[in-house]
Amino acid sequence: MNAQTVRPSGRGFLLFDSHPAGCARFVDDLALQAGAPLPVDRDRADRDRADRDRADRDRPVVLIIGASAGYGLAATVTGIVQHGVNGVAVSQERPGRGRRTATAGWYRTARTAELAAEHGSDLTFVNADCFARATKDEVLDLVAERFGRVDHLVYSVAAPRRTDPATGVTHESVLKPIGSPYLSRALAFDEDAKPKLNESVIEPASDEEIAATVAVMGGEDWEAWVRALVERGLTGDRFSTVALSYLGAEPTAAIYRKGSIGAAKEHLERTAHTLDALLRGTGGSAFVSVNGATFTQASAAIPGMALYLALLHRSLAGGLQTPVEQLTRLWGHLTGTSPLPLDAEGRVRLDDWELLPDVQAAVGEAWQRVRSEDVAEHADTEWVWREFRQLHGFDLDGVDYEEPVPIDVAWPAPDTSDSVRVG
Repeated sequence: MNAQTVRPSGRGFLLFDSHPAGCARFVDDLALQAGAPLPVDRDRADRDRADRDRADRDRPVVLIIGASAGYGLAATVTGIVQHGVNGVAVSQERPGRGRRTATAGWYRTARTAELAAEHGSDLTFVNADCFARATKDEVLDLVAERFGRVDHLVYSVAAPRRTDPATGVTHESVLKPIGSPYLSRALAFDEDAKPKLNESVIEPASDEEIAATVAVMGGEDWEAWVRALVERGLTGDRFSTVALSYLGAEPTAAIYRKGSIGAAKEHLERTAHTLDALLRGTGGSAFVSVNGATFTQASAAIPGMALYLALLHRSLAGGLQTPVEQLTRLWGHLTGTSPLPLDAEGRVRLDDWELLPDVQAAVGEAWQRVRSEDVAEHADTEWVWREFRQLHGFDLDGVDYEEPVPIDVAWPAPDTSDSVRVG
């Protein structure tokens, strides 16, 4: 057993290692937010497992693409705790190598699998490239064998590149403006965790870069997953699918919604209309969920987003709606227990709290006023720094960071019990 004391070494918004126990605690905190009793009531868990044969027919069967981080992780944990979901969760993470730990998502998935078992959920976790045809074949074979149907497909993928399975061409996504240069105001931290602002000019994306970003982050792969399910007859009655997205606000609009990533998001929304028309004849539906801002590994990479989040958190006095709170609303919509109204473009809006006029006015004013020397006076930089470190399993309560921990944690093994046919 390779046990070691794990330290948060790295630079900027990049850490080289993740803490296994801290990542497990991160998942437990999400579960607490979703309403799970912790520590887990083992007698209750045993009763849940004993009742699984009776209850499985009523449990939603889900396919979650991008389940190990951000909103995809929140969707998985909330689905387990609040709805007892069965199904398959797909992500791509790296195991430990020598003295280097595994990725944070690897450790989070290991704990999420334990959480699922504790709540009687039959979830299989697949570690593979979601863009590959082989992954789709493997996952859909698993769905057909174990469940016979999928009720809800949640698509939550943020990737830097994608190899097109039809052409073999690898596309690279970029975070650039369209048309004009963008003055980026990036929140950064020095070696002593003191915040500062770094300003740089980002040149506009070329037509080729825009097309590549759409190929990676648009709706093409989401559509491929849905069509594969339909072709194999694996969509349940009133099947629904949602792609998780973000619209953004004015301070980041030039680099986000009006930039290359925004072009990809527009393609994602057009794909939702195409899929909704495909599914409507069988009572199904497809839509995009526009989520509110939150600090994730993906959002940390977007120029200006960390500063925007720090200003937003300060303006809301800590009232930023968490991913679990937002996914609780989304699961209510998916399952029909508390449907949400759609906007004029047919999207579910979970960012309503973020885009309130008084909130955005306060953020916009602070954005114009903040300077590197006084950034901590206007923005909640301590919260951003803590959120960043917690994504990697550090700075969480209840974890002894001086204690050596095993870093060789196994990927969750699939359940080898008899198949659970619920379709």
